Amino acid sequence: KPADILENMMIPAIVHVGDLYEKKEYFLPQLIASAETMKMGFTVLEPLLNSANREKKGKILFATVEGDIHDIGKNIVILMLRNYGFEVIDLGKDVKASKIIEVAEKEKPDIIALSALMTTTMIRMPEVIEQAKLSAIKAAFMVGGAVVTEDWAQSIGAHYSANGVEAVKKAQELIDRR
Repeated sequence: KPADILENMMIPAIVHVGDLYEKKEYFLPQLIASAETMKMGFTVLEPLLNSANREKKGKILFATVEGDIHDIGKNIVILMLRNYGFEVIDLGKDVKASKIIEVAEKEKPDIIALSALMTTTMIRMPEVIEQAKLSAIKAAFMVGGAVVTEDWAQSIGAHYSANGVEAVKKAQELIDRR
């Protein structure tokens, strides 16, 4: 059955790849290749899966903040989140805080995830979080990117993940708390 292939083969395989990446036995090219392979497999299986029976894990709004045009890491994380059953709305790169808030008000995500590669753009993250709180948006916040740290995330009221594997775990944890 398609669901068995997904649950018993593909997901354990990508989890294993994530573990190897965390142990530094696999590197970014292997992680990307594995995620792309899983994406191709999922594309084949998706029409065969009964979407009514597939567990909906939650909705995540994802953006690379204003001024930052880097999105490879964001795209890997999104691919992994989708592969694990999260609905992800990808706003792309160089996204203004006002656009993120506008879409969040309409879509009502469980999580707003923000990415930044540069110290000059990560300062946009607290702007988004402040505007979301002023707009009474009830989402949790996740942040990541090359320059983002656990301490920075905590200081702005967000949760941190260093990579796609951690992002999946953190997203599930945040959804489970709701």
